[in-house]
Amino acid sequence: MFIIGIAGGTGSGKTTVVRKIVQNLPDRQVAVIAQDSYYRDNSGIPLEERQKINFDHPSSLEFELLVEHIRELKSGHTINQPVYSYLTCTRNKETIAVKPTKVIIVEGILIFTHEALRDILDLKIYVDADPDDRLSRVIYRDLSERGRTVDVVLDRYHKTVKPMHLQFIEPTKRYADIIVPQGGNNKVAINLLTNIIGQRLSLQ
Repeated sequence: MFIIGIAGGTGSGKTTVVRKIVQNLPDRQVAVIAQDSYYRDNSGIPLEERQKINFDHPSSLEFELLVEHIRELKSGHTINQPVYSYLTCTRNKETIAVKPTKVIIVEGILIFTHEALRDILDLKIYVDADPDDRLSRVIYRDLSERGRTVDVVLDRYHKTVKPMHLQFIEPTKRYADIIVPQGGNNKVAINLLTNIIGQRLSLQ
């Protein structure tokens, strides 16, 4: 099993990079594990308080469970991946069954901040993008997918997203084996990564 970590700032284009890589590879040989599925369940606190949680801080994630699940997959066992709702800031009762595959891609802004997780990644990729580009993507995403207003998105960006990026996410670039500038628009990098993964698949 080949385990790839793809990190980068909010709105950097990580999800696009992952999607394009998966599209170029054989079906059922690649599984994607999203960091966002492992945000802690906050159902025990009022919704108003949940909406104030700093989701760009490593403490918001249950990394222990994520690491356990990856190890389970490496051992050949199916896992039940949590499903997280941004609207309620809680985990849904339903889970998603993920079976072991030849390649596992772990994707998320904070995955390189956790040492135990970094240690089980065979290849670490950091998707880089200009701050202005990331902000415009965040605004579009949060308005269309998460029911937020422009004022709320900008306030959150300046209070948590930007400072957390500078404190926790940007420094993890040093752990990357490969840095991909321009996110999903970098066709050369995506083709290169697809070829690397394809070679691993042919060896297994």
